[in-house]
Amino acid sequence: MQLAAIIVSLVLIAVGVALFGRAILQIVQLMRLGQSVPAGTRTDLPLQRTLTVVREFLGHTRMNRWGIVGFAHWFVAVGFLTLLLTIVNAIGQLFKADWILPVIGDWAPYNIYVEFMGTMTVLGILVLIVVRQLSKPKPGRKSRFAGSKTGQAYFVETVILIVGVCIFTLHALEGAQHHVDGYEASFFISYPVVSWFEGMDVSTLQNLTYFFAGLKIATSFIWMITVSVNINMGVAWHRFLAFPNIWFKRNAKGATALGELQPMTSGGAPIDWEDPAEDAVFGVSQVEQFSWKGLLDFSTCTECGRCQSQCPAWNTGKPLSPKLLIMSLRDHAHAKAPYLLAGGGKSMEGEEKATEEQLKDVPAAALAEAERPLIGTHEENGVIDPDVLWSCTTCGACVEQCPVDIEHIDHIVDMRRYQVMIESAFPSEAGTMLKNLEKKGNPWGLAKKQRLEWLKELDFEVPVVGKDIEDLTEVEYLYWVGCAGALEDRAKKTTKAFAELLHIAGVKFAIMGGDEKCTGDSARRLGNEPLFQQLGQENVMALNMAFGEEYDDDGKVTDESRKPKTAKKIVATCPHCLNTIGNEYPQIGGDYEVIHHTQLLQHLVDEGKLVPVTPVEGIITYHDPCYLGRHNKIYTPPREIIANVPGLRNEEMHRHKERGFCCGAGGARMWMEERIGKRINTERVDEALSLNPDIVSTACPFCLVMLTDSVNGKKNDGKAKESLQVVDVAQLLLESVKTPVDPAGDEESADAPEPEPVK
Repeated sequence: MQLAAIIVSLVLIAVGVALFGRAILQIVQLMRLGQSVPAGTRTDLPLQRTLTVVREFLGHTRMNRWGIVGFAHWFVAVGFLTLLLTIVNAIGQLFKADWILPVIGDWAPYNIYVEFMGTMTVLGILVLIVVRQLSKPKPGRKSRFAGSKTGQAYFVETVILIVGVCIFTLHALEGAQHHVDGYEASFFISYPVVSWFEGMDVSTLQNLTYFFAGLKIATSFIWMITVSVNINMGVAWHRFLAFPNIWFKRNAKGATALGELQPMTSGGAPIDWEDPAEDAVFGVSQVEQFSWKGLLDFSTCTECGRCQSQCPAWNTGKPLSPKLLIMSLRDHAHAKAPYLLAGGGKSMEGEEKATEEQLKDVPAAALAEAERPLIGTHEENGVIDPDVLWSCTTCGACVEQCPVDIEHIDHIVDMRRYQVMIESAFPSEAGTMLKNLEKKGNPWGLAKKQRLEWLKELDFEVPVVGKDIEDLTEVEYLYWVGCAGALEDRAKKTTKAFAELLHIAGVKFAIMGGDEKCTGDSARRLGNEPLFQQLGQENVMALNMAFGEEYDDDGKVTDESRKPKTAKKIVATCPHCLNTIGNEYPQIGGDYEVIHHTQLLQHLVDEGKLVPVTPVEGIITYHDPCYLGRHNKIYTPPREIIANVPGLRNEEMHRHKERGFCCGAGGARMWMEERIGKRINTERVDEALSLNPDIVSTACPFCLVMLTDSVNGKKNDGKAKESLQVVDVAQLLLESVKTPVDPAGDEESADAPEPEPVK
């Protein structure tokens, strides 16, 4: 037995190591096919990036949100990394059954660790196996494993279980052969097994050692060989690729790839929109046009399905699953790689770069894969169906949940950019929105003078920049009303309520004069980057002038006004405006302190400048706007305002905060028809109605419109009570604040800290 175990093990080790080395080279070659990224964007703050990797791995900061699964996975992941010396030990035991590692082999702390971690690895993988079986894909979409490569997962789980059992057993055999007398800490779990083994003769112990050592080595290296010839096996390769993928993530300090979209690049350099290069590539139409980080993202996917389970599109019967999208791109990239490595690919003019001679040794399967369009219907043999691409609301649930930091939204928007800018292939209804933005500066196509019509409904004056005041030196805040807040009837109620609250609190604020344009959020997320750039640059110039900067004839800020006369403080009621102005305008020269209206209102309540006293009776449930919550991490202020309104009882929906469910309007979906599956806003309202609330509240004009539409539909169908209201948090607060308060009866509150702006 010993000789056979040695021969088989050595052969498997040699083959496994050789193939694994080749596989790593293949993966590196594949990554190098991707486009470069702007210098420093993925390698800045190397020490901070390393600390982020350590924190995410050892703390399992993303996985531990899932309770027992995260706990079990921690032991499996850490055990895999820290028990590698047990392979060396097993190799030694093949030649000498009672062999132990030099120096540390008889060191109690090391043996205690092996005993504990080996046991917990076995228990951990058993838990994960049970979880997978309980979540086993069934007809429909309920399982997060639906569409994952289940056979590969079973193989990996089996390997980990066998290796874990072998580690535990070999450790117990080691104790028996070294004649442990009495209870010793080194074998505090396996001592009963050690005692059982001690009753066996030496020959039996040796043969058992050879068997389990050989089994451990064979299982480990059969696994290595298998994954080496399947480099798109994400359920295995993520345990290696997750480390570089996290290290190279967008934010060195560990924040998710949410908030701002990245500037468009071509060949690794930002595009000059005033004079783009003739050979500039706009968006992504072929898999090799993704950045190398994108290709690394695809290969790192572990197929766990957390993104899928949270995706509003997938949960309402649409074809988009973030997991399946990433898997499709991964499999396509790996299948096409031999063709690309041989020099294949097409020029900007659509001509083949490589000659027939260069491609003669490329496998037929790779040549066939190269012919597939990246975006195309099933009939066109496309990799990604257009309906998949346009189902995304960019809500960020996928990015928020991914345990290995895949940046799904960036990749989806990159593909959209090509479809919009080059192919002009996008849902027709969105075209109306784009035309309105181009001609009128707002998605509704209304005249700019209508932006100020809501002021006529107030019984107090609101200063207008350029009309009532020259610039913003006289006020504390610029209130950015936004297109919806100025032009959409339901959103205007929020606008007026917020303005009245600021007036009551004595906050000095002003608004723009009506010449401002849409921030460009929808245009950018639809994929029309040039339109976003145009709208953004016009707004940045208007904002900078409002803050006291002056421009010369060439549109450059004059030296005299380079330092603004007042702090650039902006408050917005729309999270999409908040995100765009605060996170994306710095890319085009606009740096401002931007806060959301709920942050300012909470601050004013804390200071005692707004005192909610009139009860608003009933059950309320609050809907987290995606661009306020996940994208900008603002969860507390709206809830604290609700908590301060007397009479309200807040009931959280099942999906809230980080796992909140989208209203269906983001990613320019506000302007597109929802023809596939259940409407996302209907799904969200059904969840709210399960609580039988009197009020559904939110803090975003888009959400307000989407939820109101669905609630009204439910009322018409008799499925919602007529008294049910959908209101912004500001409207609730105003209703409670309106009753005059006797100032003598209130003590002055301590100064509350200023709300933190979006950076």
